[in-house]
Amino acid sequence: MAGDLHCHTKISDGSLGIEDIIALAKRRGLSTIAVTDHDTTAGATRATVLGNRFGIRVIPGVEFSTWDAARSQKAHLLCYLCDHPDRLEGICRRIGESRRAAAQEMIRRTMRYYPIVPDLVSKCATGSTNIFKQHIMHTLFSAGYTDSFFGPVYEKLFGKNGVAYAAVEYPETKEMLAAIHEAGGIAVLAHPFVYGNMELLQELIPLGLDGVEVWHPKHTPEQSELLENIAREHGLLMTGGSDFHGLYSNVPRPLGSVTAPDEAVEALLAYKEKTAKAAAKG
Repeated sequence: MAGDLHCHTKISDGSLGIEDIIALAKRRGLSTIAVTDHDTTAGATRATVLGNRFGIRVIPGVEFSTWDAARSQKAHLLCYLCDHPDRLEGICRRIGESRRAAAQEMIRRTMRYYPIVPDLVSKCATGSTNIFKQHIMHTLFSAGYTDSFFGPVYEKLFGKNGVAYAAVEYPETKEMLAAIHEAGGIAVLAHPFVYGNMELLQELIPLGLDGVEVWHPKHTPEQSELLENIAREHGLLMTGGSDFHGLYSNVPRPLGSVTAPDEAVEALLAYKEKTAKAAAKG
């Protein structure tokens, strides 16, 4: 059966816990999910254990936020099935520290316009490794200042030229690619059309990029077809998923609403087995 290989939990900027997502996956009839929280490996072991209990195959993953310096824009790299996640902890810690500093600044700036209580933001972020913009918006929602998470208030505060936005410092994309491989992970460029990363994709392929996220809610059928053709041409893995965030999505996006076909899931697992054997011989 198909798999949802892009899911976020409360550990980063999702609204549901690991147990809830696995239960939903079971109910949805998914055979496989990947937990890909932002810049943290904190939930990987628990997710795998709970998946075994529910009969759901859980692929451990991380979605790393990176910076494409050549084009001054964001790019996300999905890391799957990492052999040595401890080798990525330093990077996760540095991103986390920068995100915390940015979050505190965003809270201060938000309070200039809306008299919220910082402790309430922390409560909304309970269970997460950090405070994300969604948690600030949840606070504003709870305090009655907005009736949506991604409406006019969000645009005012955190949209383009938002009055409360503070940037987070991310690792350079090509350096993050190398770090994922050093840690024994599979590196996949996430949703290339979301951040306009098509030129970057072509640059990462000769550097050893393992795959590309073909199927994503924000990709049109034509864009997915183009990415599929590129993947076949260059021998890349193809992944996909709903980019599930639960309540913290700008449009309804249920778990399993976008999936990778079974053959793509099996190709990912077979690729890992092949590379693991090669490394053992090595």
